Formats: sequence, structure tokens, C-alpha cells
Amino acid sequence: MDQDAFRKTYREINERACLFEKSVLSGLCRCSKANRFCLAEREGVHCQHDNAQQQCAELIDLLREQARFALKSNQQGEVLSHAKSMKIQVGGMRGLHALLYPETQPPRVIEDIHGLINQAIATFHSLPQIPLQPIIQQIAAYQGRRRRFGK
Repeated sequence: MDQDAFRKTYREINERACLFEKSVLSGLCRCSKANRFCLAEREGVHCQHDNAQQQCAELIDLLREQARFALKSNQQGEVLSHAKSMKIQVGGMRGLHALLYPETQPPRVIEDIHGLINQAIATFHSLPQIPLQPIIQQIAAYQGRRRRFGK
């Protein structure tokens, strides 16, 4: 299947794509509102609820805007590389966990993105009221897998 046909079919069967798909597929995050599916020997992630997807979109937009310096990104709205997307997704969730549970280390795997976001909203009343500095620190500190050269 060529890439254009794959993308077209993917959009047709997954109209509410998970915005944390990269982190979910990598196994570093899980979400109670996410469903995994297979298409042409590849995996995708579908969000089960519009409200959950809207919360994730609001959080990702907020983190992208506030983390531009940490990501070394000048352009607002630029398409992020996979590595920078992972920094926002995984680092952002680890930062949110660190903010809500300052007495513990962020876990290697975030168990429920939706639950963590809802807990942050309950604690701080809305996503824009969340103190972002601890989250931005985790975004800046997150390092994905290192490339392996040779064997």
C-alpha cells in the first residue's frame, strides 16, 4: 500500500485520532479512552470520546506554545519532528505527573493520559491555570531512544 493510499484510508477509518498516538504506540503512555487498531500491518490509535480529544488538543496546544524555547522552535504552528512530538507528549505527561505528585518520581510509563489530565483540571480548575514551569522542565529533560549505529 502506498503512503498516500494509507493516509487516506487511515483518516477514513480513524476520524477521531488520538493526539498522543506516538507516545501510546511507543508504550510510554496509556489512555483509558484510547483504542488501538491495525491497518495494513501498521497500528493506529483511536480516541473514544470527543471531549477527551478536545482536552488533549487544548493541553498539547498549550504545551507546544509554552515549550517553544525548550524545543528550539521559532515558528508557531510548525510541524514538529517525531522527536519533538515525543518530547511534548511523553515529557508533558511526565511533567504533569510531577506537578500533581511532587513527592514521587514520574513513572517510566504514564498509565492514563485522560485520568491525569482530568486530575489536573480538578486540581487547577482549567488547563490554562496549570503552572507550566515543572512541565516544561520535564519536556526539556526528556530524551527519547538513542540511535544505535552498527551492531
